[in-house]
Amino acid sequence: MKLPLTTLGLDSQRLLHGRGGLFPDMEHIAIDWFAPVILLTLYAEKANNAELIAHTIAEAKKNPDITAVVVQERHLPKAPKQTVYGELPDQVHAVESGLSYHLSLRQNQNHGFFLDMKPGRDWVRKNAAGKRVLNLFAYTCSLSVAAIKGGAEEVINLDMASSALATGRKNHQLNFDPQTCRRASYLPHDLFKSWGRLVRGAPYDIIIIDPPSNQGKSFNVETHYPKILRRLPELLTPSTQILACLNAPHLGEDYLTDLFTSYQNHGRLPHAPGFNDQTPQAALKALHFSPPPH
Repeated sequence: MKLPLTTLGLDSQRLLHGRGGLFPDMEHIAIDWFAPVILLTLYAEKANNAELIAHTIAEAKKNPDITAVVVQERHLPKAPKQTVYGELPDQVHAVESGLSYHLSLRQNQNHGFFLDMKPGRDWVRKNAAGKRVLNLFAYTCSLSVAAIKGGAEEVINLDMASSALATGRKNHQLNFDPQTCRRASYLPHDLFKSWGRLVRGAPYDIIIIDPPSNQGKSFNVETHYPKILRRLPELLTPSTQILACLNAPHLGEDYLTDLFTSYQNHGRLPHAPGFNDQTPQAALKALHFSPPPH
């Protein structure tokens, strides 16, 4: 395995996307660059894990820009992280297109930023000027930051995880002055229990739907995505733009197109750099729709 660890730059990037199935014996790993840290994520216990870690450390030692290597074992309970080389800075940010986002590289589970959503953030930033944006399943609000940067008039971020939204608020503060930050609001609520509040705030010019594929009883994509579609017209104008996302490997693009069968389909966004996949239908799907023509 040869890792491209020589000229990394400041922008965060996926260095090796083993899960895309294009690298034999490395289907269970992902390697990301969040300057000045390499994050090696293991999704399974394999015989070559120790060798992969050792090789990554050896390559990192050749580049003075890399100050730490962190290994996360997603196949273990609570997905623990461990710094296996160097010293982890107190704070590491993801950097993308001139914007910065807080990362959690010490705590377990997700670090707070998904590199494969870059095309979605680019699309929102390009289309948000003067718009009211509803960001459902906002998580740490990276799409909201992109919308505000693109000139959105207002972004309403909804996610039932208040801690994720707290990070989202910090992400806005990291990039904007206090006055600009006021364009973003945060609703730490369950979507279906708060639908009436969203209807009262409707309509919206852009609606982002980016749910988890499975989050226990609160959201299952095959049960709850259709439920969103049934009530979505309550939030729309004839010109509303919808970014509908799906990150369930077992469901292809046609799952979304079937749900949005009466809507205008403007196509799927391209995959993010570094995320080539031998099975594109298993990768993140982000499709652009608008309401049916009248």
